Parts: sequence; C-alpha cells; structure tokens
Amino acid sequence: MTMSNTGGRRKPPTIHDVAREAGVSRGTVSRVLNGGHYVSPTAHEAVNAAIRKTGYVVNRHARSLITGRSDSIGFLLTEPQERFFEDPNFNVLLRGCTQALAAHDIPLLLMLAGTEDERRRLTRYITAGHVDGVLLVSSHSGDPVAQELCEAGVPLVACGKPIGLGSKVSYVAADDRDGARDMVRHLLSLGRRRIAVVTGPLDTPGGVERLAGYREVLAEEGIEYDERLVVSGDYSRASGEAGAERLLTRSPDLDAVFVASDLMAQGVLTALERAGRSVPGDVSVGGFDDSSAALAARPQLTTIRQPYDRISAEMVRVLLAQIGGEDPAAVILPTELIKRGSA
Repeated sequence: MTMSNTGGRRKPPTIHDVAREAGVSRGTVSRVLNGGHYVSPTAHEAVNAAIRKTGYVVNRHARSLITGRSDSIGFLLTEPQERFFEDPNFNVLLRGCTQALAAHDIPLLLMLAGTEDERRRLTRYITAGHVDGVLLVSSHSGDPVAQELCEAGVPLVACGKPIGLGSKVSYVAADDRDGARDMVRHLLSLGRRRIAVVTGPLDTPGGVERLAGYREVLAEEGIEYDERLVVSGDYSRASGEAGAERLLTRSPDLDAVFVASDLMAQGVLTALERAGRSVPGDVSVGGFDDSSAALAARPQLTTIRQPYDRISAEMVRVLLAQIGGEDPAAVILPTELIKRGSA
C-alpha cells in the first residue's frame, strides 16, 4: 500500500504498484485483469500474487469505460413483488446465482418487474447497457420482456423454456414433464385412480409441461382425462387452497391431488383438512419443487425435487459464455421423486 507525500493517509494501490511488485509491464497486468489472453502462466501467477500482496481492487467504472461492459448481471423477476417474498424458490435461485457469479467477481442486481410500467422502465435500463446480461427467472407467454431484450441483442438466459421464442433465447430448466410423470405414476402405485391436478399458470413453461406429463401417464394407463379434476393456480398458497376447494366441489370422490408447486400444495392441505379429509388416508398429495415449503407442510410433502443449485450454476455458465460470444444454448436437468408423509 502506497503512502501520500502530504501525510500519513494511505492511498489505494494502483495497477502500477501491481506491475512493479510482479516485475512485469503495466500492459501485462491489464491483460491479466481482462481475461489473461497472451500472458504466460508464470507471469499470470506473478500478477495474481502481486494483486493479493498489494490488495489491489479493480476500478470497475474505469474498466467499463475501456471495455464497454458494466461487469454486472441482472436477475430479473417479472412477477409481483410479493411473490418474491412468498415463494422460496426465487430466493434459492437468487442465492445460487449470486454465489456462482461471485466466483467471477461479478455482482448480481435484483430487478423486480411486476407491472407493465416496471417492465418498461427496467427494459430501458437494461438495453441502455447498465448490465452485461440478464438471468430471467419468470416468463409468461405474451410477456414482451424476453422478446424485447432478445431483439436488442442483450445476452439472456431464462429459467425454464420461454414460450413462443423457440431457439432465440438460452434457457436452463428442470425436466418438468418427466417429473410430473414420476409423481403421477407414484400416486397410481398407491392405488389412487381419481387423481386431480392443480396446475401452474398455463402461460408458463412449468405449467404447460407439468400438465402434459400428468395427461401422458393417464393416457398410458388407459384412464380417461377428466376436466373436472383439473384446475389452474398461480403458484401461490392461496391459489392452491382455492383450487382444492373447487376440486372438492366438482369431484368429491377424488383420492389424490398432484400439485404443481409445494407452496400451492400447502394450500391444498389446508382445504382438505377443512373439508375433513385426512392426508394421506383419504387423499394422497404430491407437490413439485422440494422447497422449504415441502418440509414445513403437515404432513411433509412427497414432491419432485428440482436441482436448484445446478440450475443456478448452469444459468450463470451459459450466460457468461453467451456474453463471451457463444451462441444460445439449452440445458435440461433431471428431477427426482422425494417420498415423504403426504403420499
């Protein structure tokens, strides 16, 4: 750490201090800081050792003026703000993405856009270059955000396959359809035959794919699809409770419910208890996610585990590769059936 000539106050170390400590040129240090291209392994290690010894910290603003990059990533949730605090999955994904980017010394900016005005303002902010890329955590069909960012050339990776954008947008997703199939097969193995479903929003990939998996297994088993056994929710606990009440009115003989999220399944359990139905005695209940809501439920939920740590890490990996010039990519990760007390 250098000292000022006018007093004892310490000045922050500069790139010149790092170069002097490492015994290399300032240009070599600059190349290491910008990716290490055309730098020998010996010089690379010497520069990194000098950075550690001097305590040098990159001036991100100065570097952004040179590289044209902001050195930050946006985590964009296009849902009402209260959903971020209610749904535990969003927090898990945010933490995982933050940790994955920390390994690259890149900060993550949380962006909540639950209204049309908020989406419009954030789209302007993003396309103005304030972030280098976006991790899009929720996408409904007809939502213009993904389309507009894509058309503006902003590197983008969605959590789940965006509906209607084909191969234009990179995405990372759990295998929603296969997970739903595993759950419905499990409920059938328990002897259940009147299996209802509370779907996610049918303008989202998870809502569509989980319902498709449910229908496929029924068809394989020769069980007729009954629309009275199907209601949709919005992944909130309240929508699960309301959905279960509609199902019990329409089809009081139901003996199982596959619920497209653990949070909605908590609401289903509340409605079943109020109706005097025991779980799993009268009705088996299966969720989806293996979130903290599954463990907080009573009884604890049999559910489908999404590999959130891997989803977060892959979203970051694919986005950084795209920022580096690679083409869009798609990653689909396997799910796992987790058996607990509800089914």
